[in-house]
Amino acid sequence: EGDKPDILLFHEFPLTGYVYGDRDNKLRFALEIPGPESDSFALLAKECDTYVVFGAYAKDPAWPKHILSLTTIIDRKGEITKKVWKARNIKRFYSTFEITTTTVEGVQDRFREQYGIADAFPVIQTEFGNIAVSTVQLDPLVFNAYAMQGAEIILRTATLFFQNDVTYTAMVNNVYSAMANIPYDSPYGGGSLIVSPDGEILSQHPERLEEGIVSATIPIAQFRKNRRLPQYSVDLTRAIFQQYREEIPPNHLDIPEAKLPRDGKEMKALLDERSRWLSPTESPSTE
Repeated sequence: EGDKPDILLFHEFPLTGYVYGDRDNKLRFALEIPGPESDSFALLAKECDTYVVFGAYAKDPAWPKHILSLTTIIDRKGEITKKVWKARNIKRFYSTFEITTTTVEGVQDRFREQYGIADAFPVIQTEFGNIAVSTVQLDPLVFNAYAMQGAEIILRTATLFFQNDVTYTAMVNNVYSAMANIPYDSPYGGGSLIVSPDGEILSQHPERLEEGIVSATIPIAQFRKNRRLPQYSVDLTRAIFQQYREEIPPNHLDIPEAKLPRDGKEMKALLDERSRWLSPTESPSTE
């Protein structure tokens, strides 16, 4: 339908749907990428001469028993350009559980040793623009980091989302942004959209429960003519940020396999145990 797409963005779990249950059940559905499931998208990319971007629970022999949340980019030849880890999970958003997936933040030091610091926020240069992909929500600093490295288009996947999060990300970082969201009977389901750098919604699916396609054309050459990086107030705010202590320290999931939380309740218990705010062991000024 319509013009041939240059990029096809799917939502967070197009190949499996959202998987409920404990760690073992999620791992049963988690994909190995590359694998037969991602190969089907590789065929689609070649047939349509388009990039394909999709999310998935994934597993990796290098990270046994860890549930990864990956966003994968497949190029027009059907080859995997990049598998991008979720940078961090939203925390303290739910009252009774926490998300159990392993993110960059959760194993930060080991991730950097294995893949390098740049792989935490990779920006992929394509013939259609500099692309960043992410499953992160409500975390502006993550998207600031992508924009600082030259991202022009930020493609996001979600299972429930906040429309303002997408529009503000586009406006604050002077980027085009899109969110592909799972259809779901909720005020936060469906409604996938594409947003311009000035916050204008270029296209949006009108339904919450129905699948569908939204599309827009990004004039990337025109966009690049007078574009400048946003004026981030890094120097002005640096002293405040240096004093701030995150509640949950990094590397909280770099633990033995047998101790990985089995479900969201155990994950909450782990974060409570590691919390610098609930059980501080040192004064903020000493770290």
